[in-house]
Amino acid sequence: MTVRSTRSYAPPLHPLHAVLLAFSFPLFLGALASDLTYFQTYQVQWANFSSWLIAGALLGSAFALVWALADMIRYRATRALKLSVYFVLLLVMWILGFVNALVHAKDAWATMPAGLYLSIVTAALALVATLTGHARTRARR
Repeated sequence: MTVRSTRSYAPPLHPLHAVLLAFSFPLFLGALASDLTYFQTYQVQWANFSSWLIAGALLGSAFALVWALADMIRYRATRALKLSVYFVLLLVMWILGFVNALVHAKDAWATMPAGLYLSIVTAALALVATLTGHARTRARR
């Protein structure tokens, strides 16, 4: 008698989805680094760098968010919990990143310290969302 154990994991990310997901973390991290530099030097160009990095991160993560929604709808019956946690992490990251972009759209002197705090939170959420998304593996035994 043979006993078969099947573990059902979410399917791995499509390579393009993985690139889009990994796109946001370095850009949010770069925005955090330039915010820290602006906090130390008060040179306005660092706030401009942050604004552009946040805009790029929002663009890449918007595509990853749409892809995650499509995966969640496609695999809703079998693996809904893990995919919905991943989708909610991406959604919260994107919303806080958008709020961060609005804060950075103000005058450079008015962005601190709220812009720095939002950059810390969005970079942390981007890291957690990226790790959660890339942790999906397919293993059958």
